[in-house]
Order: sequence, then structure tokens, then C-alpha cells
Amino acid sequence: MRILLLSAYDAASHQHWYRQLMEGFPGWEWTLLRLAPRYFSWRIRGNSLSWALGERETLLRAYDLVLATSMTDLSALRGLVPALAQVPALVYFHENQFAYPESDRAFKAVEPKILNIYTALAADHVLFNSAYNRDSFLAGCAALLKKLPDHVPPGIVPLLTERSSVLPVPLADSCFAPAVQGDECFDPRWQQGAAAPGSGQRPVRILWSARWEYDKGPRRLLAILQALEDRQMDYRLCLLGQSFRHTPAEFGEIGTRFAHRLAQFGFAPSRSEYQAWLRSADLVLSTAEHEFQGLAVLEALAAGCLPVLPDRLVYPEFVPPSGLYADAGEDIAAEARHAADLIERQARRVMFAQARADTMVDDSGLPAQLRRRFAWSHLKSDYESVMLSLTGGGAAI
Repeated sequence: MRILLLSAYDAASHQHWYRQLMEGFPGWEWTLLRLAPRYFSWRIRGNSLSWALGERETLLRAYDLVLATSMTDLSALRGLVPALAQVPALVYFHENQFAYPESDRAFKAVEPKILNIYTALAADHVLFNSAYNRDSFLAGCAALLKKLPDHVPPGIVPLLTERSSVLPVPLADSCFAPAVQGDECFDPRWQQGAAAPGSGQRPVRILWSARWEYDKGPRRLLAILQALEDRQMDYRLCLLGQSFRHTPAEFGEIGTRFAHRLAQFGFAPSRSEYQAWLRSADLVLSTAEHEFQGLAVLEALAAGCLPVLPDRLVYPEFVPPSGLYADAGEDIAAEARHAADLIERQARRVMFAQARADTMVDDSGLPAQLRRRFAWSHLKSDYESVMLSLTGGGAAI
């Protein structure tokens, strides 16, 4: 099968997704076009122009399927290159513009949302990485269409609902490799301030792994750390994630005020070191205000971390209530107390397991459940089925 893969805003999570597909189906012929993830407003509106005139020879080749991310302006691209309108198109939504929290720096125009609708309508089938992503997209479409002044055809949302399904971004099977006894992180800073040998206690190891941006809740993280300090809880924090030129000020404050708690502060330089941090942490904490699947959190849970996640966004889809803390909206202090309560409960589970010398802290079966839902070995056939169905080769999921 010959596939044209279009990544119009080539973010790291998008790369992670399509690399698994390309490596997982090596017998298929892949042609990849991608545009750097910068200049957001221009990129999402201009990708059809950039490709239609700048990559026309590539676009005019023979393909069996177009596989595009939701940032692709598919309706305009098919209009500018009519030959593409004859090729079945599958669009993958890693995120949608209706459920993205706004900030002073965010692009607030309605156009990104309209483009999401046009691209979904131009596709033969639409995949979402989570039910939360799909449902928030459809609800956002309905709300926006109601606001438009006139000439809005009926039946748009039912049409999009009918052609949509959920298929997560897979996790590599290696993410589920069981930790072996003594598999500690190489960095001795986990041990800073630890209780004396023989005491049976050590600081609980908390992992926070996300992009260092406003939508990942740095204000909420700062409040939670302060709540833990107020309770005199002994913990160490591994703060992973990619930082950018405009990093929220809260991260600098955390680096200064909580330096005595930090085992790691910044991006892990290699995949092996990143996985070592995950496998040696006890808890994974999220403070996100924007999360459509949560790959970093899923990888930590697959590695055996206990969840400390807010009861919002995608998290209730794959974590039981015992791993969620109450979402308090803009009452950040109240939410921090809820999170600190859950951290204390999960920490007691960790210490109890340590006292029994258990190798597995999480006895809920969550890692096994996640393997069945997210491992590449379990999702490969679903991806193959949906792609072949659009080319006449199989049944749709």
C-alpha cells in the first residue's frame, strides 16, 4: 500500500505516532511531508499553500491512502490538488482546538476551530486518540455552529459522529517491561536527605513529566509542592519535560524554592535515562489543564508508578477514582490540598509495599489493563484494519 503521510505541525507527539506506524508496517510504501511546529497561526492556515505549490510533484504521485494529522488544511489541499480528492483520506486528531485552554499568548481566533471542522468533513474517516478528544471536539463543533449567523447546513455533527472512532497513540511494548529488583535510577539525588539506613523509610519519589508550558499547570504544581512542605512530607521530585524559550516563571521559582527536593530538574538527555527515572519513581503527578491522551503519564503508569492525576480531561478514561484527586477549577489552593491528600495515601501504599519487600507496589492490575489498551502489539491490527478498510482491503473498526 502506498501512503501519503501529512504532518502539518510536526510536534514530538505526532512524530512518535507516525514513526511507530512506519516502523510497524515496513512493507508499505510511505511518503512523509512535514512542517516544523512553529508559527502556529500561519502553519495551520498555510500548510495547504506550502505543500500544494511547493511539493506538487510529490502530491501528484499515485497513492492508495492519505493519512493526515488534524492540523492539515485538508479541504484546501484537496481543492488545490484535485488529484488528492480521488484518494481516500484518514485524519488523525491528536488534539482539537475546541478543548485547548487559552492564555494571553494563545491564538484566540475562531479560524483554527473552523479549520478542524473543514478537515474532518474533507476526510473519509476520522480517528481520535481518546474519547475525551472526540467528545470535546463534537461538543465544540455543535456549540460553534450554533453561534454562526446563517446558512449553516443541518446534520454536520451527526455526520462527523458517524465517521469518527477512537484509536489511541500506541505505547511501545518496551514501556511495559517489568522493573527488576534493584533497578534504581543512576542519579544519587533520589537519596538526598533519605532516612538513615535501617529505618525502613525513605522519601517518596514523585515524577512530573510534561512540557514546561502554561497548559500543563505550573501554578497548580507550585501550589501542590507548597502544600507538601506545609505538611512536612519527605519527598523527592523528578521534574522532567521539555522547556522552551518562553518558559512559565513558576518553573524558575520551583527550581529555587524547592531545590532541596529536586532529584532532576529538566529534560532527560536520552531515552534510556528517561525510562530509568520512570522505573525508579513511586508516583506520577499531573497538574495538566490540557491533555488529550497523556503519553508521558501513560508511560509512567506502564513503568509501575502509582497515579496522582486530576479528575478531569482524559484521565478518568484510564485511571480508577482511587488514583484521581478532585478538580477544584480555579480554586488552586483547594485542589492542591486534594492532590496532597492523594499523594499521602499513595505514599503510604509505597511504604507498606517497601516494608513487605514487594517488588510490585501497584496491585490494582492497572499496568496490565494499560498494556491491553495501549501497547503497540495490541493496537497494530486495529490500525491495519482501519487503513485497509478505506482502500477496500478490510472491515472498518
